[in-house]
Amino acid sequence: MTGIDAPFIADMFRLATVRLEGKRQALCQLDGEIGDGDHGISMANGFAAIDRMLRKRGPAAPPELMRLAAQAFLGEVGATVGPLYASAFLEAATCLEKNAPLTLDQLGLMLSACAEGIRKRGQAQPGDKTMLDVWLPASQAAQRAARAGLPASDIARQTCDAARNACAETAALMSARGRAARLQERSIGHLDPGAVSSVEVICAICDTVLERAS
Repeated sequence: MTGIDAPFIADMFRLATVRLEGKRQALCQLDGEIGDGDHGISMANGFAAIDRMLRKRGPAAPPELMRLAAQAFLGEVGATVGPLYASAFLEAATCLEKNAPLTLDQLGLMLSACAEGIRKRGQAQPGDKTMLDVWLPASQAAQRAARAGLPASDIARQTCDAARNACAETAALMSARGRAARLQERSIGHLDPGAVSSVEVICAICDTVLERAS
């Protein structure tokens, strides 16, 4: 069983790129209900930029790849989500350096670092109806499963389930950040687009774990 090494990083980004491209229109439609309507474009284009960079890049350590991913995403996406994901990847790079080599059952450490990067950059709190409302519960689920001694495959499944469940719960929340916050109560009943795209990213990471752990 391999760990969260350079090939893992490349594969998880490649899978996330494919899935976000498939969700491009759906995410834009969802964002159009409470936002600018461009979230699908931002996410698909941003991850495609990361994938292109990784395909051209020579061998590099996982922390360096995450830093390059942050640069590629931010260079492609000027919207709010650009700095948020760039911060997530930079925080993950620091985590990968401090905990090298990171094993598959330590998935929660990397996800927690991403969540912290998003929280610090966006100044959001749990319940604000943002992507943090998915990243934080998913990272916590991964860490709980690891503490319980579960194998990496079970950790990945529980993490993906937690992300999906947390995303569904954003429909009941009122937006407190971004353009959607201006809608106040009218934002209730709509899924947060950032939460929906976060599920695609997190589950792509989890599925990469499952591929390695099988």
